[in-house]
Amino acid sequence: MTRAWLLLAVVVGSTVLSDLLTSLEMKRHGEIRDFGPSGIGRALSAMARKKFLILAIVFMAFSFFAFITLVQSADLSFAVPASALSIVFETILARLVLKERVDARRWWGVCFVAFGVGLLSQ
Repeated sequence: MTRAWLLLAVVVGSTVLSDLLTSLEMKRHGEIRDFGPSGIGRALSAMARKKFLILAIVFMAFSFFAFITLVQSADLSFAVPASALSIVFETILARLVLKERVDARRWWGVCFVAFGVGLLSQ
């Protein structure tokens, strides 16, 4: 079971880093207003040069392959619910790093997810 928890840590950590870096880079890039072929081309070209976005894709690939390995070696009834732990860390980092407003309903959801993952660990 220790291997499963290690893989889970890789899945959760990689997912959180990927989502955080994606959000940071998208906020830096700003809104896309031109949805014509040339506008989309310029946006894709600009995104292909964004270091945080490229790093986010690498972390998402780590998360994907770690999750596939986790599902192969642990019960699905453990792997899928436990991977929701990323929601807890993403919410905390959204508040602390991205300075987003997180309402009470979201905090309650985070508490329930954390409690559920705690139950899985028993």
